[in-house]
Amino acid sequence: MFEFFRTSESTIKVGRSPTSGLSGHLLPVRSGKRILARAGLLAIACLFANASRAADAALIAAAQKEGHVVWYTTQILNQFARPAADAFQKTYGISVDVVRADASEVALRILNEARAGKVLADVFDGTTAVVALKKAGLVLKWSPDSAQRLPSEDRDGEGYWTGTNLYVITPGFNTDLIPKGSEPRAYADLLDPRWKGRMVWNSSPAISASAGFIGVVLAEMGEDKGMEYLRALSRQNIAGLQVAARQVLDQVIAGEFAIALGIFNNHAVISAAQGAPVAWIAMNPAMSVLSVVSVIKEPPHPNAGKLLVDFLVSEAGQKIYRDADYMPIDAATPARDESLRPDGVKFRAISFTPERIVANMPKWSGVFQQLFR
Repeated sequence: MFEFFRTSESTIKVGRSPTSGLSGHLLPVRSGKRILARAGLLAIACLFANASRAADAALIAAAQKEGHVVWYTTQILNQFARPAADAFQKTYGISVDVVRADASEVALRILNEARAGKVLADVFDGTTAVVALKKAGLVLKWSPDSAQRLPSEDRDGEGYWTGTNLYVITPGFNTDLIPKGSEPRAYADLLDPRWKGRMVWNSSPAISASAGFIGVVLAEMGEDKGMEYLRALSRQNIAGLQVAARQVLDQVIAGEFAIALGIFNNHAVISAAQGAPVAWIAMNPAMSVLSVVSVIKEPPHPNAGKLLVDFLVSEAGQKIYRDADYMPIDAATPARDESLRPDGVKFRAISFTPERIVANMPKWSGVFQQLFR
């Protein structure tokens, strides 16, 4: 369920890794005594002057003293998490443990660790995990300096989370099974009898799943018309898989289904660039969701955690999202394919914050149980 990754570094290993359930950390190898003690903050500031980040020298020094950070992430390991961890380590000399899971699994793991009296993570991200963890008092009220340039809607007004990248959730289709130009372009098109039994979605209670699709329909059409539409859609025999949105898309690429309802549109672009027969549909409206990052309250490595968050939100971090074909939260760092980003005119999206998703998920999941089970 959880994927574990540790960056490499010239270190002395002490204790066990986070996956063992026991505390552990890495101590950087040092030569000499207090070489930086007097040069201190000024030398560090000069060393990282070109790192394209907003963190101050005092935070950098404290983070480097800790030497290590543990990051629970929902991001795909090879696509983004590994490159980001490597770049952070190269910039600051701080090793990173990356544990990858879905948002609900990240929240559950942190909650269980807290109940056991041993929180191992310093930083976590996701679309919704922060809500339950904030309610449990496990999230630090802190915002990085680099977030101040972002619009208010991209950061928590209370200071518990900061947006890092934008997910846009749309349908996708297999271009071998459906020639481009003949794919459904509007919600009403999905009711065409020719798509009966040929569509698939994630049936778990997640924003990139059937529940999220239902949420967009109700938000756009209203309660009465939305439910009327969903009742008609339920007769289309949509296959439900309890897997991640990426795996739903993979089923469509493999030709098992023609259409996926609820994919991250950048995933279709990534796969198409690798030769896969897939494209996404700019169906109005799409759903846009923030992936947000937070620091755990009283973590093992608080300063390294803060520095990692600052790095992800900084100009340097945002460029890593861009280079991985993700959509950076900072509009000043355009995505490599800006057509993925809703422009509000030709391509619209309804935006959902983590709090809005959690507040509405029981209702959306209830509609799914009522109509599609």
